[in-house]
Amino acid sequence: MATQPATTSIELTPKEAQLKNLLLDAAKFIDESGKIQEPVVLRWAGGWVRDKLLGVQSHDIDTAINVMTGEAFALKLCELCEQSETIKKHGIAESDIGNLHKIARNPEKSKHLETTTIKLFGYDVDFVNLRKETYTEDSRNPQMEFGTAEEDALRRDATVNALFYNLNTGKVEDFTTGLTDMKAKLIRTPLEPFQTFMDDPLRVLRLIRFASRLEFTIDPAAAQVMGDRRVLDALRLKISRERVGVEVEKMLKGKALKYINDLELYHTIFTDPSKPDIPTPDISTWPAVLNGLESLRQRKTPGSIYDVLVRSDEAAYYAWVLAAICPWESVDNPPHNGNGKAPPPFGTLAVREGIKANNKLCDLTTVAHTNIREIMDLMIKVTSYDPIIKERDKFGMAIRRWDSKAGHWRLQVLYAIMVEGQALGIEDPTTDHGFVSRWQLFLDLLQELDVMDAPSLKRLIDGTQLAKALGVKPGRWMAQALEVCVAWQLRHPEATDPAGAIEEVRSRRAELGIPEK
Repeated sequence: MATQPATTSIELTPKEAQLKNLLLDAAKFIDESGKIQEPVVLRWAGGWVRDKLLGVQSHDIDTAINVMTGEAFALKLCELCEQSETIKKHGIAESDIGNLHKIARNPEKSKHLETTTIKLFGYDVDFVNLRKETYTEDSRNPQMEFGTAEEDALRRDATVNALFYNLNTGKVEDFTTGLTDMKAKLIRTPLEPFQTFMDDPLRVLRLIRFASRLEFTIDPAAAQVMGDRRVLDALRLKISRERVGVEVEKMLKGKALKYINDLELYHTIFTDPSKPDIPTPDISTWPAVLNGLESLRQRKTPGSIYDVLVRSDEAAYYAWVLAAICPWESVDNPPHNGNGKAPPPFGTLAVREGIKANNKLCDLTTVAHTNIREIMDLMIKVTSYDPIIKERDKFGMAIRRWDSKAGHWRLQVLYAIMVEGQALGIEDPTTDHGFVSRWQLFLDLLQELDVMDAPSLKRLIDGTQLAKALGVKPGRWMAQALEVCVAWQLRHPEATDPAGAIEEVRSRRAELGIPEK
């Protein structure tokens, strides 16, 4: 006997009601065809229901169907929408109905069932049948078959994602404890946690992501199991690193990393799983990094450290990745026998192999490690009022070097701040005025010297012009000579004529290896 779900009501917007009425007419259209033995029942599922109850607007709606595939329903819907009576009844404009897109199964991308998507009234609507899953011991790719609404709810990763809005009854249906857990702000698995995670270990990361995003708490029973060695081994062996990387990118912010630390998942995620003998960094002071970055973010004001150094959504994500690899800074670089290119630092290996980060992010982690010493040395010179603080070209050229290989020089400075904070064990940098004031003084000087945009400085002279002025052919000397010109330009910010730069290059002709005419 089927379980009777707990129910509640929600109020639809006019557009949502318009979509609902169209879909119900499509269900009626199918019922009246006489080709389906049971009446079609439609439910909006998962994330849309959760967000609706939280008062958050969502434009992605998953529609679950009880007796037919998503593709079969969507085709009948499109057929109905071609009828003039339907167009008139539902006020359908030409732009309201998009093309039908079929999305094939792709288990490696966590797409276990074929779905069909249509753009309707501005919403991305997915259609898929209710299903139940059966897992084998050695795979996270389940056997799929038609199921009931209760079976569909129980197969989901969290109770708050297992809610349905029944279009036929106009009620929210809860076959688990989703409504109760929503009120308690709790992330709980519908079934017993150990079996849930062993069936699909990726759910460990998904629960962390939702807890972080919704600012909910993970159920202690689930949290305890998430750190079970058998679950961690399954996460390492059954889940591709690409999928781990996708989940980490979606979740990555302070609270999510705190969960990773509390649940002892760090060494499972931020590592190279193909090298069991890779060193293990000390993460005992890692919470100081996470707390420090979150504190700087929350206390952002114009001209503050976070405001100056983190200037886009991409930079905010990269900042948390750099925070994640700070523990690796205390580990010596991989050994190099001197032949060929040196291997990347362990922090880069952790993001390249652990979460399959893209090349741009891997390059950033490498240069952040490479440049940290120079960044910290310059900061110390500034705070000790070394005479170098008056030399604009020294700072401008340094920033250009930091930025030249991977960009994001500002994040490299932030990395240096986090690494130093970790070494000092500073939990909240905003309350440690000595620590903050040193780095703030450094950034204030860069602002005062007007070198923040040094990487994009427009040169007064290019290589062709320089070679012509010197009366020689371009050669290997050119790159270094142009750097001399840029340094001169930084010392003379008001200059519009490159004559002085050319003269300096000429005076250093022998040093730069420039041939005689």
